[in-house]
Amino acid sequence: MGARVIRVVFSDGLVRELDFAACREGLFASLADDAVFGAVQVDQVAGTVSFPGGIDFDPDVLHGDAAAAAPHQQPVLVRQYRLERSA
Repeated sequence: MGARVIRVVFSDGLVRELDFAACREGLFASLADDAVFGAVQVDQVAGTVSFPGGIDFDPDVLHGDAAAAAPHQQPVLVRQYRLERSA
């Protein structure tokens, strides 16, 4: 994956690979730092990905159900697919 791309797997089986390279202004400026971006984790309480410094993204935006409040700061979809359910 690219330097600013992460794969997010949702509970409904949707998998989205998202490029966060455009998210580098204002609140998201620290994501340009490799150490900050590399510290991404899942916030189990909020149900979304989060980064150090209290940076997180709306799970509806990550899932593709809503647009970001600042569209120029929205992660770009690289690839999307669904996991197959086993019987």
